Amino acid sequence: MTERGLYLGKFAPFHNGHQYVVETALDEVDELVILIYDTDVIDVPLTVRADWIRTLYPDNVEVLEAWTAPKESGYTEEIKRKHEEYIINRIGERNIDRFYSSERYGDHVSSALDAEDRRVDPSRDTVPISGTKIRENPYKNREYVEPVVYRDLITSVCVMGGPSTGKSTLVEQLADTYDSEYMHEYGREYWEEHHDENNRLAPDELVELATRHREKELERVINADEYFFIDTDAIYTWAFSKYYHDYVPPQLAELARQSAEKYDFHIVCDMDIPFEDDPGREGEQNRLRLQKMTLDYLNRHNIPYYVVDGRVSDRVEQVEKILQTVERYNSEQFL
Repeated sequence: MTERGLYLGKFAPFHNGHQYVVETALDEVDELVILIYDTDVIDVPLTVRADWIRTLYPDNVEVLEAWTAPKESGYTEEIKRKHEEYIINRIGERNIDRFYSSERYGDHVSSALDAEDRRVDPSRDTVPISGTKIRENPYKNREYVEPVVYRDLITSVCVMGGPSTGKSTLVEQLADTYDSEYMHEYGREYWEEHHDENNRLAPDELVELATRHREKELERVINADEYFFIDTDAIYTWAFSKYYHDYVPPQLAELARQSAEKYDFHIVCDMDIPFEDDPGREGEQNRLRLQKMTLDYLNRHNIPYYVVDGRVSDRVEQVEKILQTVERYNSEQFL
C-alpha cells in the first residue's frame, strides 16, 4: 500500500532545513505532497519558489501551489479552522498518512487530516537556519541554499549584443563596480576548442554550448553578492544557429525561451563603438546581422530590455540607474 506524506510552507526561501524535512519524508513514505503558500515576505513569485522544489525533487514529489491560502497566522480556533479547511480542500482526494513539519501547527493539522504528526528537527539543531536569516543576508547565508535557489535571491543581469559591442568589458566592469561575480562568455571558450576549419560550430555543438553555459552559471552564481552579471545567453546562441545554419535545434530553442525567466534584466550593448575583427567575428556585417537578430528575438517574445551606449563608464552609469529605479518582477516599470 502506498504511503503518502504532506509538507507545507512558504519556503521563502527554500533552504537546507526544508530539504532535511523533505528528504526525511522521502525516506519514510512513497510519495510526498508539498503545499506551497503564497506570501509577500519575499519578492520571489510563488511559481518560482514552486519550481525550486520541482527542480530539486523531480521524483516522488508533487508540488501544489496554494494561491488562495489564508493569510492569517496564529493559533486561535478560528485561524486553525481556516487553514485546516483550506488544506483539506486543496489536497482533494489525496489520502495523507503522515503530516511533516517542524512547527507547533503539526498537532492540529495532522489531527484534521487524521494523519501521523511527524515533527522533524523542531529545535533546528540539525540545520541551524531560518528563512528570516537568509532574507536578511542571502550572501552571508548562501551555504544554506542550493544554487538554483540562490540565483533567484539576487538580481541577475544578462548583457547582450552582437559581436564586438563591448559585452565582456561591461560585464567585468559591472562586477568590479558592485564587488560581485560575473559569468564570462563561455561561447568564446567553447568555440576556440571545437570550431571546424570554417570557424563554425555544428547545431548539436551549439546546444552543448548553451547547456554548459547554464551549468557554469550555477557554479558561479553562489559567489555573487546582490547582483550577478552574465555575458550573453542562449538567445545569442540561438541567433548564431539561425544565422549560420538557418536552423535551430529544439533543445536550443527551449533554452532561449527560458532566458526570459532566468534573468531579471536584459541589457543590450549598442554598436556605437569601433568594431574589432577576429576569426570568430567575421566582419562588421556579421555584427550588424547578429545585433538585429538578437533585438528581433527580444521584441518578438516581448522580453523587456534596455539599450546602453557610449563609453564603458557611461554604460555602467546607465545600468546603475536601471538597477536603482526598476524592481524585479515588475515589467510595467520598463521604459
